[in-house]
Amino acid sequence: MTLSFKSATLRVCDGWLGGTDDGQFVLQEQRDPMFLRSLRAGLAAATAAALAVFSAGTAQAATLPYGYDFAAGFAATAAAPTTPPPGANDFSCRPTAAHPYPVILVHGTFGNMDDNWQTASPLLAAHGYCVFALNYGGATPTSIVQGTGDIAASAGQLASFVNTVLAATGAAKVDLVGHSQGGMMPRYYINFLGGDSTVDQLVGLASSNYGTASLGLFTLAGEVGSLLGIPPSTLLAACQACGQQGTGSSFLAHLNATPTVPAVRYTVIASRDDEAVIPYTNSFLPAAPNVTNITVQDQCSVDATDHLELAADPIALADVLNALDPAHPVQVPCVPVLPLTGPPGPVPAF
Repeated sequence: MTLSFKSATLRVCDGWLGGTDDGQFVLQEQRDPMFLRSLRAGLAAATAAALAVFSAGTAQAATLPYGYDFAAGFAATAAAPTTPPPGANDFSCRPTAAHPYPVILVHGTFGNMDDNWQTASPLLAAHGYCVFALNYGGATPTSIVQGTGDIAASAGQLASFVNTVLAATGAAKVDLVGHSQGGMMPRYYINFLGGDSTVDQLVGLASSNYGTASLGLFTLAGEVGSLLGIPPSTLLAACQACGQQGTGSSFLAHLNATPTVPAVRYTVIASRDDEAVIPYTNSFLPAAPNVTNITVQDQCSVDATDHLELAADPIALADVLNALDPAHPVQVPCVPVLPLTGPPGPVPAF
């Protein structure tokens, strides 16, 4: 069959990708031999164009030390996984009365703290937040690829980092902003590791709360692998967290037996064009007084952001700011947003 992948049409595997809770992925039937080459070539071209847009956008907006182009930020920083994103991990930062809770950024599967948060981190810092970010779930703390290990163990790493941030800042609680797995994994910390007493709210971007189809995981591995020059099969083979994020996994059944807890506020932001969380509504949490689910296209119909770009999408990031500080909302912009590379034109300041 064929899959329309944004501006290009790529042939998808003749077979399908199977997964289990222990992370063992196999390609069943026969894979189209042109798939990986086509996907890599298409994303390489997109990344080259994105780098130009990212640099130009930053230069044009001197007051905004960030761009809204996920691919460019990812490509420029992926090889420095232990470098915090701009504005993050200043352990001398002290929260203000206006923003009493530090914000911890939790990257997604195959990402790291640097490449995932080149936009959100400096934006939040510019709005007066103490911002922190961590790596979790990698083969080693310095691995370029993170977020692939057992999710329960990753939640333990998050718990340790939260304690470090609380001790350094003197804050009573933290706010968590996560992308993809990073929007779902903190719920394990909240539900089972004491996070209900240390987390004020969790804001998720394209969270994998109720899992995804095998095609979604393979597509994500293909996109990230193309940006990194790593075959998708290599990424998936080492990814226990991928099997755990499959729809219907025993891990998700255990987690979602308690979708939310009353002491924490939850905001989930998703895109109808998410190609990794399938269907995109699997990101959303069940309705509750402390839950807000947002579809970016309901605010801006020309926002064509995909799974990865959502972490740098100005519409989504304005929603993040408004979730963190609903008493002082910013104007949510509405501009065209392209998959992976973001807005092709200027973005109003917010």
